[in-house]
Amino acid sequence: MITADSLRTRTCKDLAQIAKQHKVDGWHSMRKEQLVMAILRAVQKKSAKNSTAKKAAQIAAAGKRTGQAVNGRGKSPRGGANGRATSPHQSLKDLTTTSGATDGGKGKDRLVVMVRDAYWLHACWELRRQGVERAAAALRHDWHTAQPVIRLLAVSADDTTSAAETVIRDIPIHGGVNNWYIHVEDPPATYRLDIGYLAASGKFYSLARSNRVTTPPPGSYDPLDENWRDVAENFDKVYALSGGYARETAGELQELFEERLRRPMGASAMTRFGISPEKIAESQGDFHFEVDAEMIVFGVATPGSHVTLRGQPVELREDGSFTLRVSMPEGRQVVPVVANTSHGTEQRTIVLALERNTKTLETVVREPEEPTAD
Repeated sequence: MITADSLRTRTCKDLAQIAKQHKVDGWHSMRKEQLVMAILRAVQKKSAKNSTAKKAAQIAAAGKRTGQAVNGRGKSPRGGANGRATSPHQSLKDLTTTSGATDGGKGKDRLVVMVRDAYWLHACWELRRQGVERAAAALRHDWHTAQPVIRLLAVSADDTTSAAETVIRDIPIHGGVNNWYIHVEDPPATYRLDIGYLAASGKFYSLARSNRVTTPPPGSYDPLDENWRDVAENFDKVYALSGGYARETAGELQELFEERLRRPMGASAMTRFGISPEKIAESQGDFHFEVDAEMIVFGVATPGSHVTLRGQPVELREDGSFTLRVSMPEGRQVVPVVANTSHGTEQRTIVLALERNTKTLETVVREPEEPTAD
């Protein structure tokens, strides 16, 4: 049996071979821990698919023997978009996760995507039966060839219009689940997802559209395990990387996090980090906060050159590059960087004009909020 512990005892070369055998996308660019998690997901996905296929075959065989509907009654408890009995194939096609009866039909379909690390996104969705029925009606004759997919789109980081989105690929999914892991490449990059149905003719009907997310550079964000305990401990990073602080999607993302964490995030630090009113009272007067700034100046000159910054010599590396920290006081300053050739016959000067303007805003004091029971 393949487990995380058994995989971690393998070498990266062995893990790469295993990932290749399980057809893991992007295995060649993954680090060891990423290979371990990707292999586990591939194995779990294959096991779930085999289990679903086996169960569907058993149900179909039982229905054939009895000559009745697949569940032994007049119609399936999860009827298809046309209200008739649902076959195993239709069940895998049906993306419904809620009937809409519990909210009186006033709910809405939603798709939320979160960043797990530089190469993985995690999509979660809630889709009502009305949305699937609308898709069937809109696709009409194309419905019988349509398959459920998640559409991965690359988005310009500076634009939210559809013209700035490029379809990367369509990822086939199936009914009976409400989340999916998606592998992406070339981080950092910005993405958005659509979930819906893609017909053989190429026509696509979207049920829900996600928030925008931006993956971090490789190595700048430690991978999270596949459970919400780690999300609870690191949710602020995941929430920020997943676009939670963007006004356009903050509501849906916050709602999902509160459901999974079983506590409100709220607008204040005391609810976000689970601080009790008693602890708030104890810490009154002990809160200290200061911010300072430095700047990093870096560049490159011909090896052997003589470089100065504000008249002070700068040490060059063997390849002529240099990096140094410089204090950044309040106000405007001019920083000349001068380079002379080794024989002193040529001089070049680059001037950095910089300004620091620090403002301290008025302190905001909030009333402690009542703790919410799980």
